[in-house]
Amino acid sequence: MLLNSRGLALILSGCIAAVVLGSLVLLPDVPNYVYWLVFFISFGTGYILINIVLEFLFFKELRSIYNMFEQIRANDLSKLEENKRYGHSSLNQIHQEIYAYAHGKQSEIEELKQLAKFRRQFLADVSHELKTPIFAAQGFVHTLLDGAIDDKNNRMKFLKKAAKNLDGLDMLVQDLLTVSHMEAGDITMQLEPVDICEEIYEIFDQMEENAHKHKVTLKTNHERSEEIKVLVDSQRIHQVLVNLITNAIKYSDEGGVVEVSVVDTGKRQNVIVKDRGIGIPTEHLNRIFERFYRVDKSRSRAIGGTGLGLSIVKHIVEAHDSEIKVVSTPGEGSTFSFELNKYKPQ
Repeated sequence: MLLNSRGLALILSGCIAAVVLGSLVLLPDVPNYVYWLVFFISFGTGYILINIVLEFLFFKELRSIYNMFEQIRANDLSKLEENKRYGHSSLNQIHQEIYAYAHGKQSEIEELKQLAKFRRQFLADVSHELKTPIFAAQGFVHTLLDGAIDDKNNRMKFLKKAAKNLDGLDMLVQDLLTVSHMEAGDITMQLEPVDICEEIYEIFDQMEENAHKHKVTLKTNHERSEEIKVLVDSQRIHQVLVNLITNAIKYSDEGGVVEVSVVDTGKRQNVIVKDRGIGIPTEHLNRIFERFYRVDKSRSRAIGGTGLGLSIVKHIVEAHDSEIKVVSTPGEGSTFSFELNKYKPQ
């Protein structure tokens, strides 16, 4: 700014002193020293008051606004501070509006940076997850092409292993599509009354062999004959329970117990899946619902799975206006829970 408060105060105080001296000239018999005294008093007082008023009300605020524009021009929005001074109301309002605009832009920039980070991480995870089954199946097929196809003893073994890896690849792609559609809002929940007790027992029947193989017992707090109806998308809630119970079996120790409970909380039914397995360290609890996030990567890949199960669970539960919760203690087990709306016949 070419003109500051001091320069303007000098000009205005000089004008005031000149007007006062001009008024004294009209008075008769005024001594010369009075002219000097009046000049210095009027000029000094005027300069001090005008400088303070202009600096406090206008120029300080204008400099602050100018500095904000400089920071915005330089894309340095992180150091912007909200106005806490008492300037002129119009300038103060302009300052606040500029700060609100810049703060909003800073939030957008941070969000875009975070999204870019997530995108890079997601691409890296997808590439890694796809690479494993593709390379494995490719290796078995090329081995067969290189002559192993004539070996009757190993031919079927290689074909089965290649098929297993391709099945895993297909499962991964299907889970990716499911997560993608859910995040885009392309999947609508088809709500219908479902007997949650019957659903749990059907899943138990489906997983009986898997549980027996891991020497894990499946339990529930209700009899099969009991009827507890909830308003849900049957296929999606089935997927949620299958994922949670499968994980509970996978990460349980031999001789462990996986218990699925349904607790009435009033307007809703609380579904709880509890195991007594290895548990999840506290530092991982906030991230286990992220795509491809694995607490123990070596054990997770040895056990199997796409790394998308809990992410799908989270999206389905949230689509039912609920929230998936987890409590876990390493060495003691984990408890996952979510609430579902009761079915009320019309």
